[in-house]
Amino acid sequence: MIISAYGNVGLAMLALLPLAALIVWGLASLRRRAGSTTGVAWRLSLAEVGIVYGTVPWLWLTAQPGSSDRLVDRAVHLDPLRDLVTMPPYQVIGNLLVFAALGFFAPMRFGWVASVPRVLALAAVCSLLIEVAQYAAGHGRVSSLDDVLLNSAGAGLAALASRRWWRPLTRRT
Repeated sequence: MIISAYGNVGLAMLALLPLAALIVWGLASLRRRAGSTTGVAWRLSLAEVGIVYGTVPWLWLTAQPGSSDRLVDRAVHLDPLRDLVTMPPYQVIGNLLVFAALGFFAPMRFGWVASVPRVLALAAVCSLLIEVAQYAAGHGRVSSLDDVLLNSAGAGLAALASRRWWRPLTRRT
């Protein structure tokens, strides 16, 4: 069931890719008409749509009830690396992807996030909010420190991948 949920998220993202590209184009066109340079208009538009397009599906997935074979009643695991050793590979990859788009695009869009420690902190705070929500909802999911660590690591790695585009907007031509 969980693997099919990941597959469904992937299929939905693939199906919505043309719409996301159209929205990027539309936002960039509006910005160009408002006086932005072409590079700035496209970068900001791509970053804004990329954050939403790349993060919302994974957030939706984290809000779903846990699989029936692992149903638990509000468990919290605060020991680092406790759950990581028993996580299946698809769950590790999924946790790395939850905030990867945020880590990749946020420093391009928001100057105050343009450092790896800030991206890690932002992702950790967002991930903690998810874990608290999962605990409060009681849908058979474990709130785990390892999820926070993996979510943050994914955002940090993605931020490193986008670092060349972090130049301040004022220096863009």
